[in-house]
Amino acid sequence: MKKLLLVFVILLLFLWIEPTNAIDCDGSAESVDACTQKINELRNEETTLSQAISVLNAKINLAQARINQTQVQINALEKEITVLDGVLETVNDSMDQLEVIYTARVRESYKQMRATPVDLIFSSNSIGDYFNKVKYLNTVKSKDQLILAELERSRVDYDQRKDAKVEKQQEVEKLKATLVSQRKTLDAQQKEKQKILAATQSDEAKYQQLLSQALAEKAAIEKALVSSVKVGPIKKGEPIALTGNSGYPSCSTGKHLHFEIRKNGTWTDPGAYLSSKSVKDEQNGGGNVTVGTGSWPWPLNDTVRLTQFYGSTPYSWRYKYSGGVHTGYDMVSTSSDVIYAPADGTLYKSSQSCGTSTINIVYIEHADSVVSFYLHVQ
Repeated sequence: MKKLLLVFVILLLFLWIEPTNAIDCDGSAESVDACTQKINELRNEETTLSQAISVLNAKINLAQARINQTQVQINALEKEITVLDGVLETVNDSMDQLEVIYTARVRESYKQMRATPVDLIFSSNSIGDYFNKVKYLNTVKSKDQLILAELERSRVDYDQRKDAKVEKQQEVEKLKATLVSQRKTLDAQQKEKQKILAATQSDEAKYQQLLSQALAEKAAIEKALVSSVKVGPIKKGEPIALTGNSGYPSCSTGKHLHFEIRKNGTWTDPGAYLSSKSVKDEQNGGGNVTVGTGSWPWPLNDTVRLTQFYGSTPYSWRYKYSGGVHTGYDMVSTSSDVIYAPADGTLYKSSQSCGTSTINIVYIEHADSVVSFYLHVQ
């Protein structure tokens, strides 16, 4: 009996305790705020693969909920626009009718106005008939004024409703642009989930290994800054290294150049420094995109393939130390392994342990507290 009671108590406790990392985001509009808050709370707690997938699922559901909200707003506005179209058509018809009536009244009033008081006296059969004609003319004038006032009100109403329609149409266009952006976000999050599942093959050990690789790579860069060998001055366009795969297998997944820039010690998008160039975007399907708004030549010549951009990418889950931001460009040249200095500066080189491997790093200190880094080189 005591054993049964103990089992019953344990079962109750098991059912009562809620999982601390569960995120309830069902995709409905009502869950948006609560889901956003929960995701923010757990952003730094993705220590396991299951937790990371849970957060990604929540983000996907949240993105879908926002899409649903925007679509509902668009549908409501489009219905209001349809109603306004009907009202505007009715008001316009009323205005046309009033204008016809008013024009006829004006013509009649004009004829009556040409009759002088003397004409009225001589055209009247009696005193009573005279006063009836005068009363009739005053009534016509009063009705003309009423019609004119109603016509003016109709015009004001028409203009107001027309302005309201234009405002709603503009709002619809803004919401449609928002919808496009939200769908891109959803697509990116779905790709991120697919990437993490493909990379880890749903294996917790593999997930932890990939997280460790990214962290070890970051630690190697920090060590290189304080324990490197000064090579000397370097000029723009001079070769500085070859593309390699140093750090494999613990800090590299293949032959490529990881290129990043820091300004005053802070990671910066390399695209702001590199000149405009058409590259193959392997991060997002393999199409060509134009990258770069600066003046620096690219460190790799010829056609360049970008396997990962700066910022939030489908692989961002690996870079928790930087808030989910990939801090540089991963690039490959199709014809040459030579890496060239994009600007004048002082060249340094370093070899650092990276997990169970050794990673080779070179970097250049440029003017204005700008440092460019080149990882996995030979």
